[in-house]
Amino acid sequence: MKVLVCISNVPDTTSKINFTENDTKFDTNGVQFVINPHDEYTLTRAMWFKEKQGASITVVTIGNQSSEATLRKALAIGADDAIRVNAEATDGYFVAQQLAEVVKNGGYELVLAGRESIDYNGGMVPGMLASILDYNFVNAVIGIEVIDSKVVVSREIDGGKEIMESSLPMVLGAQKGIVQETELRIPNMRGIMMARKKPLTVVEPVEAEEMTVAQNFEKPEAKSACKIVESVDELIDLLHNEAKVI
Repeated sequence: MKVLVCISNVPDTTSKINFTENDTKFDTNGVQFVINPHDEYTLTRAMWFKEKQGASITVVTIGNQSSEATLRKALAIGADDAIRVNAEATDGYFVAQQLAEVVKNGGYELVLAGRESIDYNGGMVPGMLASILDYNFVNAVIGIEVIDSKVVVSREIDGGKEIMESSLPMVLGAQKGIVQETELRIPNMRGIMMARKKPLTVVEPVEAEEMTVAQNFEKPEAKSACKIVESVDELIDLLHNEAKVI
């Protein structure tokens, strides 16, 4: 089974975020980039298919040369090879089209992606990718088993989970729960050394339309000082007259 794991190169949540050019561009100076957390859970689960079922694992990202460090980490975790599409991942539909071309050229049967990336939180790419490919699709996946061409997945729903059965080829949008946090893999020295010898292929993007353009960015307002309330009557008055929520 050929498995493709889609990786987003995202800012670490501890990084200080700034914008330039009148708040129209994201300032990457001093920002540490990491594997998107949802994708890291997904990659860890993909490694199970490699170790238990002999699957081959390819990781792919859309980005410039700076994103190769993230791909090398994925290779150090255990992926067999990596692909970087040499383009900026600024639009979900554009990204889905690039990934679709990679899937078609590689003949991947199972495509795993995080439910969303933590930078833009669009949550669009897995579904659009499945639509372009005409693959079966399930989102919010927290469990997956593959037996021959049959796929059994569990997905998170309000108040519980839903068990579904489908068939390959398939695209899955996964999230935390597909593996536990304690199961995430930290590259060891041997994995890091081996990753340097594994193939990382750079391909140019296919011509594709960008459907959305970011006009500007805006930081959330700074939190105001905490106000101590001495009585219930005062609290009710503030909620009614100041916050206007009652």
